[in-house]
Amino acid sequence: MNIPFSTFKYMHEDIKTEIQDAFEGCYDAGWFIQGQEYDNFEREFAEYCGAKYCIGVGTGMDAIYLSLKALEVGAGDEVIVPSHTFIATALAVIYAGATPVFCEVDINTYNLNYEHIEKCITKNTKAIIAVHLYGQMAEMDSICQIAKKYNLYVIEDAAQAHGATYKGKKAGSFGMTAAFSFYPGKNLGALGDGGAIVTNNKDIADRIRALGCYGSTIKYHHDFKGINSRLDEIQAAFLRVKLRYLDRWTIERQQIAQMYMQGINNAKITLPRITENCSHVWHLFVIRAEKRDELQKYLGEKGIGTLVHYPIPMHLQKAFTDLDYKKGDLPIVEEISSTALTLPLYIGMKEKEVQYVIDALNEF
Repeated sequence: MNIPFSTFKYMHEDIKTEIQDAFEGCYDAGWFIQGQEYDNFEREFAEYCGAKYCIGVGTGMDAIYLSLKALEVGAGDEVIVPSHTFIATALAVIYAGATPVFCEVDINTYNLNYEHIEKCITKNTKAIIAVHLYGQMAEMDSICQIAKKYNLYVIEDAAQAHGATYKGKKAGSFGMTAAFSFYPGKNLGALGDGGAIVTNNKDIADRIRALGCYGSTIKYHHDFKGINSRLDEIQAAFLRVKLRYLDRWTIERQQIAQMYMQGINNAKITLPRITENCSHVWHLFVIRAEKRDELQKYLGEKGIGTLVHYPIPMHLQKAFTDLDYKKGDLPIVEEISSTALTLPLYIGMKEKEVQYVIDALNEF
C-alpha cells in the first residue's frame, strides 16, 4: 500500500464545481484586486474567528510582519519567538527591524513554554509571538498574564490553527493581532499564497490595511511607508468556498488523529499530547522517536510518506548565526528537532490506510 504524506485529491474533488463557479464569478465580474469576494471573505473569516476585523494580506509571513509594523515594533526592539517553528515567524521579526529572541517550547505540546518566557525578557522586549503549532493553541492565559505584567504585545501566529480553540475561544481571540496563513497545505488553504490578520482593535486594523496597500487609505495619499500585500480576489473567492467546509474537515482530521492516538502502541514512539481545555485541529500529527531517521526509512520502505517538522531549530539555523546562539542553548527544542516525525493526515484518508500506518508503527 502506498500512502502519500498529503494529497488535495479528495478534498478538491468534493468542491471542484464550487471552486470553478467561484473562479467564473470573479472572471465575469472583471474585478481582481480587493473586490466583493475579498470584502465578503474578510467579514466571514472575522466572524468565524470571533474577531471584529479581518484584513486579507499576501502571505502568512506578511501577516506577522504587518502586525509588528502596525504595533510600531522595530529597530532596537526584541520579540520573543519559540525556536521550534517555521522560519517565517522569525523572518517577519527581522524584516520589521527587530531582533527575535528564541525561547524554549513544551516537550509535550511543542508550543511556547511559558515557564521560560520571563528568562527571555529584557528592557528591549516589545512583544511575544505565540505560535499555535501543528493545530493546537499555546497556553494563552499564562502567556497573556506575563505580557500584561511586562506591558508587552501578544501576537498569535495561528498559521496552522484555523478553528482551534483554547477554553472555548478560537485562535485569534487572545492577541492584539493574530496572523493566519492560507498556504495551500493549511487546514484552510487557498490555491496559491494568501494570509490574513484578525484583531479587535479598529485603529490597528486600519493601520494594517493601509500598510499593506502602499501605506495608503486614499489612492495616491500615503501616510505610511507601506508595502504591497493584499489577498488576491480570486483566492478570496476560493477561500470562501473552503471556509464553508472547514468545520467538517476539522472533524475528519480529529477522527483520523483519534485513530492514531488510540491505535499506536509502541514504547519506542511518543505521541503528541492534547492540552486540557484545547480543541486540536491537527494540521499535523507529530510523533517522536529516538530512532527517528531509522523509523522514517522503515515507513518509507512500506510506502508511507512522512516529513520532519522541523529538522533544524531556529536558533541553530545558518541564517541566524549573527544572533550568536549555539548548540545546547535550548535543549528541549533541540531534542524535538532530532526526534520529531510527522505522519500522513489528510482529508479523504481511508480508515484502512490509517490502520496500515498504525500497524506499521506498532511493528517497528
